[in-house]
Amino acid sequence: MKRLHILATALALAAAVPSLAAERPAPRILVNIVVSSMRANDLDRYADNFSQSGFLRLRDQGRRFTEAEYDYMQTTTPVSLATIVTGAMPSTHGVVAAQWYDYVTNKQVGLIDDAECQSVNFSGGSGGYSPRNLVAQTLSDALARQDEASRIATVAIEPLSAIVTAGHSGEVYWMETLQTAWTTSSYYTKTLPAWIADYNRNQTNLGYLLEKWTPLLQYDTYHNSQVLDIEGLKSHKNKRIEFIGDESSSALPVDEYNLMCYTPAGNSALLAFARHIITNDEMGRDEHPDILNVVLDTPRKISERFGPESVEYEDMLYRLDRDIEEFISFLLTQVEDPSQVVVTLTSDHGTSPSFDSPAEQQERFNVRQAEVITNAFIGAQHGNGEWILGYIDRAFYLNHNLIYEKGLSIADMQHDVATFLMQLRGVSHAVSAEALRSTYFGSGYGRKVQNGFYPRRSGDVVVNLMPDWIEERDSVRSMSGSMYRYDTHVPLVIFGGGITAGAVDTPVDMTSLAPTLARMLHIDAPSAAEGTALEL
Repeated sequence: MKRLHILATALALAAAVPSLAAERPAPRILVNIVVSSMRANDLDRYADNFSQSGFLRLRDQGRRFTEAEYDYMQTTTPVSLATIVTGAMPSTHGVVAAQWYDYVTNKQVGLIDDAECQSVNFSGGSGGYSPRNLVAQTLSDALARQDEASRIATVAIEPLSAIVTAGHSGEVYWMETLQTAWTTSSYYTKTLPAWIADYNRNQTNLGYLLEKWTPLLQYDTYHNSQVLDIEGLKSHKNKRIEFIGDESSSALPVDEYNLMCYTPAGNSALLAFARHIITNDEMGRDEHPDILNVVLDTPRKISERFGPESVEYEDMLYRLDRDIEEFISFLLTQVEDPSQVVVTLTSDHGTSPSFDSPAEQQERFNVRQAEVITNAFIGAQHGNGEWILGYIDRAFYLNHNLIYEKGLSIADMQHDVATFLMQLRGVSHAVSAEALRSTYFGSGYGRKVQNGFYPRRSGDVVVNLMPDWIEERDSVRSMSGSMYRYDTHVPLVIFGGGITAGAVDTPVDMTSLAPTLARMLHIDAPSAAEGTALEL
């Protein structure tokens, strides 16, 4: 009898664990911070130069999931942002790239392009965008549907990042390329709020570009040793620093918008604007939970151009750490109780080693050459023609109209092209769309490719490059988009909201984040979510 009582008590306690999480009050404000291209180990690698109140405050006082990964190959910014906010694989949420080919017109389709929309307050600017091509509900959409009084805002430098993260709901802002000011699409609103118009009129963003980019710290405290352009390190007396590239030409762009993308000024400007959104929208002031999504594109731009091994990338992180410190301190003053704030920190993907690192040179995949050779291979069998429409993010698109015109089989052509591509240098695997549609891949590389395959938009043949290989692009030393751990493994921290601090080292799929946050907000998870909510 005593054993039965103990068993019943144990079962009752076990059953109570999920309910305790459910009974935790919803936060007044949830802030999701995505540091694009941040690797999982960056929080530890550079910890000795971080402040105690920035990244380390989130890492050490939050719940840190050290083994968070994306379980698919197409680890690019739009794809993974969609996974973060929908809780679904690309095979479900439908975002496989920033563009794809329409097989009827043989033309590219942009994920967010919309000719029916215009830039708000900027004639001819970057506003011809909308979320109409997004097929899965985001976390912001779910909250907007279930609590109309909640305030929701999303901000990024690039419109693609902002729109994919937001979905169809809330205020959505990005940086206008013509005047380096904040704008949005007429899909979301017809006019900017008066305070943003004033913010732009005062050219507030340009103030962050006045200072030249010089090292924040003494050079001998940096972990990285490669430098391309940062001022103050180009001295031959600095024996530890390895110069990469041509010192006679600057790696930095000259126009203001791209300076925001390729210098730490972009992070500072974005987070300052985010603070103003919180203030002017009065976020976190009532019982209705609010969401602010902040996507930092600048880290990805700097990583791509300078490489993750560069002093530029490292210095950017230190400056971002100080910006995060200021932002978190401000955020906690906007609510009555700091436990009413929840902050998530993660990344859309990691990034590859630089292809031209002095330590180990790597070859690159020449996309144009692969297209020409493959087109010639098909032409030799079936006659001349434009058999290859193009290549986008590890996928080759074939000319279906021409294949039908010749009376050929799409499936057979896909198989032949996949077999041929396996002979090219740098290609590890090539899988046809027909194989991905008709075969279940339960593990290995096939599962990762299949998880990222959406039949209506994915290419005819998907290729996986060999480890450390990237596509050959001008001014790009490092990039993402592979199934390898340096791309799939990302930081994930959930801070605040009464959550017990600590590290969790069990594997976590990134589809779990949206359902977890939905449960914390006391709302239903986004409708297409596949992940399981994490216990906090």
